Amino acid sequence: MGNKQDKMKKIKQALISVSDKNKLKLILKILKKFKIKIISSGGTYKKLKKLGYKCNEVSKFTNSSEILDGRVKTLHPKIHAGILNKRNNNSHKKQMRLKKYENIDLVIVNFYPFEKTLAKTKNHKNIIENIDIGGPALVRASAKNYNDVTVITNIGQYNELIKELQNNKGSTSIEFRQKLSEEAFSKTAYYDSIVTNYFTSRTKNVFPKRKIIYGNLIEKLRYGENPHQEAAIYSYNKSLDIVQLHGKKLSYNNYNDLYSALNISKTLPKNLGTVIVKHANPCGISIHKDKIESYKKALACDPVSAFGGIVSCNFKVSKKLALELNKIFFEIIIGSGFDKEAITILKKKKNIRIIDASNLKIKNLHNVISNFNSLMFQSPDNKNFSKKNLRIVSKKKPSKQTLNSLIFAFNICRNVKSNAIVLTKNDTTVGIGSGQPSRLDSCKIAIEKMNKFQNINENDEVVAASDAFFPFVDGIETLVQSGISAVIQPSGSIRDKEIIKFANQTNTILVFSNTRHFKH
Repeated sequence: MGNKQDKMKKIKQALISVSDKNKLKLILKILKKFKIKIISSGGTYKKLKKLGYKCNEVSKFTNSSEILDGRVKTLHPKIHAGILNKRNNNSHKKQMRLKKYENIDLVIVNFYPFEKTLAKTKNHKNIIENIDIGGPALVRASAKNYNDVTVITNIGQYNELIKELQNNKGSTSIEFRQKLSEEAFSKTAYYDSIVTNYFTSRTKNVFPKRKIIYGNLIEKLRYGENPHQEAAIYSYNKSLDIVQLHGKKLSYNNYNDLYSALNISKTLPKNLGTVIVKHANPCGISIHKDKIESYKKALACDPVSAFGGIVSCNFKVSKKLALELNKIFFEIIIGSGFDKEAITILKKKKNIRIIDASNLKIKNLHNVISNFNSLMFQSPDNKNFSKKNLRIVSKKKPSKQTLNSLIFAFNICRNVKSNAIVLTKNDTTVGIGSGQPSRLDSCKIAIEKMNKFQNINENDEVVAASDAFFPFVDGIETLVQSGISAVIQPSGSIRDKEIIKFANQTNTILVFSNTRHFKH
């Protein structure tokens, strides 16, 4: 019983210095109830006085006025000694008595809004002035000395503090203080990481010696890829740039598939394109101008694999399209907005998730993979293809339409797990071979899918894309034998000349890309 009492700490004096002054009344009422003295500074001091609460200004408490336009207020030995002294340390007690310093038992601080400032302005001077120095110093000092001091770092903790003080008659428990200490160090680390990343982005130091990663917990997921694995999703922002309009919570696999679909959708022409994904691989894509036809053609590429998959529409989903979408089972429907009637129709399927991705941007992204306590970063493979990056190496030259078809196929191919082969006709995929150790096997799978689900005749122009070069002639030979009339592939093989020779012998259009596009 004695030990438990020793771990309870009575709060007699509090320091409040907050940028966000909302809900201060909640805290002030409880502090007044337990006769806790308050020290404050600057705008917070004025706010407390305006609300009618007694408060000692920091400059009077320290007998040292604020200087440097408010840059130095709480950075004073009397403040930090009041926080950092160990209450049960005789040497500390003696030094505090000699200096006539008082204990500070509760620190309530939130920082200058650096993150919000970044979102509002690009003015470097304004951004620098919103880097908080005194606030993090107070928080770190309080968190270090959690054995004696309680630290509050955000408005969301106010109700927790009120409950704690009421339950313990103006005291806090060691468990409560330690929990707040953990949250405080997390807060300062997060704040510093945002500042660090601002400077690395300003100096364009993409891969600094120490890579600081930060994220806000969006939600803990039910489980990971499998039920025995734990999982959660974090975001650099306070929320995701996608909005769920309907349906049960997304799982780890749902998010993985969803982002795979959006990676493709966002590289398609504006307001065009239907993408169907299953197990993070596309199984049907079309950029047909008619939105209903676009969906139907994407579905027709591989209707068996599409069942239970994800549909991503790079346009606003209409009532007419919603009626079509409801005819088979999909896990998720993504759109760049939805008509009200479309949402009503889609909601008839209870388990379907509806996602609005109209605000999602794919600029300034980095992909991260983590294994065995290591992190690998890379920029995404999402730059628009330029004709300058391509070389027509066959004797037979492509028409403008054929070249655009090859570029479309190549764009899809880079979003398919390697080894990848994509066959397209009229801006629609007609066969996709993915994830095979052998490129030849991927060719065979793509052709098999095409023959199974498509009616291809001799006059149809079907083109093929490969995410890397053909190491042997057998791959391109298999494609040509199946009726493919044009191929796009990266160059770089020692057998490139053999591939070109074969293309010329078979009157096949062959285009080389200067860049490879593996996706592992």
